Amino acid sequence: MLGPKLLTARLVARLTRLSGRGAGTSLPGKVLMRLEPSAIEQLSSRLDRGSAVISATNGKTTTAAMVASILEQGGSKLVHNSAGANMSGGIATTLLDAAHGSRMSGDTGLFEVDEFWLADVVRQVHPKALLLANLFRDQLDRYGELEAIADRWKELASGLRSTRLILNADDPMVAGLGADEARTGIVHFGVEDTSMALAGMQHASDAKHCRVCGHLYRYDAVFLGHLGHYHCDNCGATRPVPQVAATSVVLDGVRGARVTISTPTGEIDVSLPLPGLYNVYNALGAVALATAMGATLKESAAGLRAVRPAFGRAETIKVEGRELLLLLIKNPAGANEVLRTLVLEDGQHDLFCVLNDKIADGRDISWIWDADFEHLAPRVRRAVCSGTRAAEMGLRLKYAGIPEQSIVVIDSLPEALDAAVAGSEQRVMALPTYTAMLELRELLASRGLVRGQFT
Repeated sequence: MLGPKLLTARLVARLTRLSGRGAGTSLPGKVLMRLEPSAIEQLSSRLDRGSAVISATNGKTTTAAMVASILEQGGSKLVHNSAGANMSGGIATTLLDAAHGSRMSGDTGLFEVDEFWLADVVRQVHPKALLLANLFRDQLDRYGELEAIADRWKELASGLRSTRLILNADDPMVAGLGADEARTGIVHFGVEDTSMALAGMQHASDAKHCRVCGHLYRYDAVFLGHLGHYHCDNCGATRPVPQVAATSVVLDGVRGARVTISTPTGEIDVSLPLPGLYNVYNALGAVALATAMGATLKESAAGLRAVRPAFGRAETIKVEGRELLLLLIKNPAGANEVLRTLVLEDGQHDLFCVLNDKIADGRDISWIWDADFEHLAPRVRRAVCSGTRAAEMGLRLKYAGIPEQSIVVIDSLPEALDAAVAGSEQRVMALPTYTAMLELRELLASRGLVRGQFT
């Protein structure tokens, strides 16, 4: 019986909360899975409207927030790992928290899942729809090369017959994952507005060779990293035509973006309250996934307009009378899009860069040399660097062209935050890596400026 095992896991959850480890911990879920290996499958089967699963290297949390906002417009009651614990233990904890006797507190599951744990979770949740949004080079010391993850995803996709696949047409690592299968239910999304194209392929671009024959792709437009319009001159493989597409995009710096989204059932114009082309991609994936879960186009438009930043992703926080804008960076492609967004802003920038090399960040920080800080360097007035690898961040900015006298390195995060804010003219652009973002938010929460992510 599952009941007594749920009680034991709940006791663990209560103890972890009393210890201050927070509601988002995966420990109760790990205990539950140890007691009952099929717990995720059993609990998720109780969700009357089924589940949606999201995986990607970049943007999982924000895309999930967008999908949540859309589905809630239609009255869905979500069971959602919104705190970001996205491995099996975190999914199990989310389901545990929602279980009340034989019933669940929600009717729809919405789970963002770490790319490495995706197959394990999907085979237990049996989702109605699965969004595979992108694959970028990230934490190579943990996951290895992109091809390895793409192969895992392809094997998973080939076994999913009743799940609607939502795939990014502009990512050649993802777009063809269902191409060899004689199946329906594949929806592609992508950007059609070529005015967003970059001048050329960025140094940080990852997928340059055809997944079918290994020949170099030819790009007709490059939007973000290796995302764009591509084809192979050798074997004829080409980008699929997206059913959900951004036909017009206007980027408005850190304030947001205006986008026209075309779908098989109509078109919507949305002013996104989140910045950058990367959030346009997140919105496209969210609309496609939410539609597969039954959302209307009207609900999608309302949900996107109402979405608010997930913690650490374009949040603006008032600190000592100044604005602190949190913009997560964790790999070259994501960092470049943040830098591209900042370049659109007028005036000089005060940066607060926090670089960590903890397990969840990846021990290898060489990726910072592939991020194009040179594009922003002429617009940087001052940069404060902190984190476990603060000195390396400062060195990277120096080589990018920021004058050495404008770079301050402070190992202590509280002291660095105080220095960044005190030395700013009006607004500080904080660029933390993943664990640095969590530490920064907890520091801000301890000062009563935000709620902690686990409260």
